[in-house]
Amino acid sequence: MFKEIDRVAKSEMKKLRVLVLMDRDLVPPPSMEGFSDEEISEWKTEFDVLSSLKEMGHQVVPLGVADDPGVIRKTLLDLRPHVAFNLLEEFHGVAIYDQHVVAYLELMKQPYTGCNPRGLMLAHDKGLSKKILSYHRIATPKFALFPKGKVVKPLRRYAYPLLVKSVIEDASLGISRDSLVVSGDELKRRVGYVHEELGTDALVEEYIEGRELYVGVMGNQRLQTFPVWEMLFQKLPPGVPNIATRRVKWDAEYQKELGIVTEAADNLPAGADERISKLCKRVYRVLCLSGYARMDLRMTDDGRVYVLEANPNPNLSFGEDFAESAERVGISYDKLIQRILNLGTRYQPEWH
Repeated sequence: MFKEIDRVAKSEMKKLRVLVLMDRDLVPPPSMEGFSDEEISEWKTEFDVLSSLKEMGHQVVPLGVADDPGVIRKTLLDLRPHVAFNLLEEFHGVAIYDQHVVAYLELMKQPYTGCNPRGLMLAHDKGLSKKILSYHRIATPKFALFPKGKVVKPLRRYAYPLLVKSVIEDASLGISRDSLVVSGDELKRRVGYVHEELGTDALVEEYIEGRELYVGVMGNQRLQTFPVWEMLFQKLPPGVPNIATRRVKWDAEYQKELGIVTEAADNLPAGADERISKLCKRVYRVLCLSGYARMDLRMTDDGRVYVLEANPNPNLSFGEDFAESAERVGISYDKLIQRILNLGTRYQPEWH
């Protein structure tokens, strides 16, 4: 046991060559000075991760990527990094193409941080992931898929209101108050919006009224969950649903207007913490995730918990939900980044 602890401690202290992959438009400046909060929010994750890695003494090389895998190959061959820290969320401007970049890293036999290609593919396709959860009898809102080009037919066996969103987009892209529909006509209009404006298939699910909960999960084989986190709407007008829309997640002024805060969930039912932790680990495994992820959940007034979706490689900004929940159990931001790094170097893909 003590040899294992010593081995882990030494690996955590080892200084590594780290290639940090990020969107070409999000390569941060050397300093935050002179930038507004709105400007900083665009590349804060990249800045925080780079800063933390450098402060820990690692040799860090940021690489902005857009649509050319050749720049990744050239840098890998020139730098020979011990690990690639993956912060890419898209390629060619397509959100689900990050899985192909990770697959390319595996073809290059390059260790990397975060989720593996299979887990990214399963989790990004919300329709497929919900089918898998349903197969494993994991509670998730009742759902239906509306592919592009198909006629939108009424959902007669579904209870309104229904929530309409893209089947592949993340970060609440395309989700607004109009996404919650209460009639067949509204359903048809909103599905049309997703098809035409977002250019994707639409996912429609029954709206679960309740508490908006998040749980961070980390690990490859042995998993750790962080404390249950909750998004609170402290100034929500009467009759307005507590939906984590695009504005709620990313508009600072709107967050102030609605009194949005995220913090450790309080007053959960007896035993709920352990029950939710086991549920999130189960979801993590059935979707073949690795590295780290955040589970989005809903809890009803009577304590039932529904899995909304799994988010591999969630926001790593200092002060955001994932890092804050890790801090609650004594994992500082630097330690969190180092653990993610360690998980990347220890992950065992097929080429090993």
